[in-house]
Amino acid sequence: MSVEAFVTFVHVHVLPGTEDAFLAASLENAANSRQEPGVTRFDVVQRMDDPTWFQLIEGYVSEDAVLAHRASAHYAAWRTAVDELMAEPRTAVRYVAIN
Repeated sequence: MSVEAFVTFVHVHVLPGTEDAFLAASLENAANSRQEPGVTRFDVVQRMDDPTWFQLIEGYVSEDAVLAHRASAHYAAWRTAVDELMAEPRTAVRYVAIN
């Protein structure tokens, strides 16, 4: 496995009642993303106290890997599937991976 250069935490708040649809689309995207050569992790987690909040935890080896991910067909399909489900724009915070 490649060494992570950084990890991105994407915070997503979805409309009540759309959690299952968001989760299905996100799990499909995550499974495909894990197959990309520059992706070291792609996890989908859901808050226990408020199930309308999700976090995507994405690990990449480089900025080029991020760009390749964003250019993938499965990422485009995910965006199409989930954009209307979001209660507010998603946000992302990038962290340096210290291993």
